[in-house]
Amino acid sequence: MLTVTFLGTAGSLPTPNRSPSAVLINREGELILFDCGEGTQRQMMRAKTGMMNLDYIFITHLHADHILGIPGLLETMAFQGRREPVTIAGPVRTAEAVELFGRLCYYSRRLPVRALELEAGDIVRMDGYEVEAVRTAHSVPSLGYCLREDARPGRFRRDRAVDLGVPPGPLFGRLQRGDTVGVGGRIVRPEEVMGPARPGRKIVYTGDTRPVPEIEEASRGADLLIHDGSLDDGMADWALETMHSTAGEAALLAKRAEAKMLVITHISSRYSDEPGPLLGDARRHYPDALVAEDLMKIDVKLRDR
Repeated sequence: MLTVTFLGTAGSLPTPNRSPSAVLINREGELILFDCGEGTQRQMMRAKTGMMNLDYIFITHLHADHILGIPGLLETMAFQGRREPVTIAGPVRTAEAVELFGRLCYYSRRLPVRALELEAGDIVRMDGYEVEAVRTAHSVPSLGYCLREDARPGRFRRDRAVDLGVPPGPLFGRLQRGDTVGVGGRIVRPEEVMGPARPGRKIVYTGDTRPVPEIEEASRGADLLIHDGSLDDGMADWALETMHSTAGEAALLAKRAEAKMLVITHISSRYSDEPGPLLGDARRHYPDALVAEDLMKIDVKLRDR
């Protein structure tokens, strides 16, 4: 199970319908949060995602609309009895921001909080997957993130195993786990009875950025690309000046990268009630593009190739 919940989809200004930036991934019950704008904890409550299994918060940059939800979320987790450490990872000055939150907020209960400053290319390794920091281009130091699952073993070819003399039972399991087994005086290796390895899933979250080659490369064949699409194509000059992307620019990048799904987020307040102009611009290049809505959920399925 891998579910993406869009907790906050607003641009720099929240609106009645859109909260500041936050995207939550639930992978087999493990929660990973990308950005944590104001009110993120309340959005988690509304979406019924839980929060106690959250170990990592990845911040794209230190603009207020991407980080001001952190103190309240940590405090609520502590009130609920959380004692395991939480890691807040992000670009340069992340450690300073975490330290300042601790000094300013008078936390009533403390839990261990670790700051981890990353550079493009750095990888945080988890159990069965990794998160890689990717260079982005915004008005302050910034990073995007690529969550990449490990490849899965190929399908077990039962008939082939039986043909090779392997009896049904525990030896099947050993072969599927990658062990070589002996049967009737001969050796049977896993590669003889296992199909080709199957890819894990890949999700890319850009944060605020211009469309850049590094994001395009990270998004190559991605199951889901979540890209800044703050403005419509008629405001391309303003997007360039503010270091954001238009919906059309994001869609062109997704098309070149052959991403399997594109969701536009960080929606300017101009379009909060009517995102049609963004959707139209995106779908001219990527017909199945979506514009994110608060509390929208997407289940990312496994695939065989």
